Amino acid sequence: MRLVMLGGPGSGKSTQSHNLSQELKLPVISMGGILREAIANATPLGIKAKPYVERGDLLPDPMMIEFIQQRLVQEDGGQGWILEGYPRTAFQAEELDFLLEDLGQPLDWALYLKIDEATMVERSLNRSLFDDHPEAITTRIGKFHEYTVPLLEYYAAKQNLLTVNAYPEVDQVTKLILARL
Repeated sequence: MRLVMLGGPGSGKSTQSHNLSQELKLPVISMGGILREAIANATPLGIKAKPYVERGDLLPDPMMIEFIQQRLVQEDGGQGWILEGYPRTAFQAEELDFLLEDLGQPLDWALYLKIDEATMVERSLNRSLFDDHPEAITTRIGKFHEYTVPLLEYYAAKQNLLTVNAYPEVDQVTKLILARL
């Protein structure tokens, strides 16, 4: 099974990706993790990405596509995966579809973890990631609204969007997702 996790900052994408990984025995491909690792290791792509991440901005599409291409060709993704934090735009979703077609790995579902903006802020401020400061959170929420609605429409048109209420307790959200897959 190949899943894309969608949602605003603090919606539980990482948490639910981890839970689903355990339940479904699939690797999680976390764009946030990949970016943080590349930045921490000062890779050439990480150095280019760092200013965007620090501002809370989305990386340019070609840079994101390069990151995801490098990751999806690794061995552990052949039988399925959970992609968290990518795509962020409809263009990236289309590019991902082209890449997956080339790899013979069609996407099964795009899971949208739905919460409101106040919950996004509250949950984000309660985390301890280096880029979770109020200015970056506000920027990420703005980008979420700007880019995610067309992305949700893209997957809805392809009839592979599952919207899940992400307000309940973590384990309950996981159960809701598993029941719908």
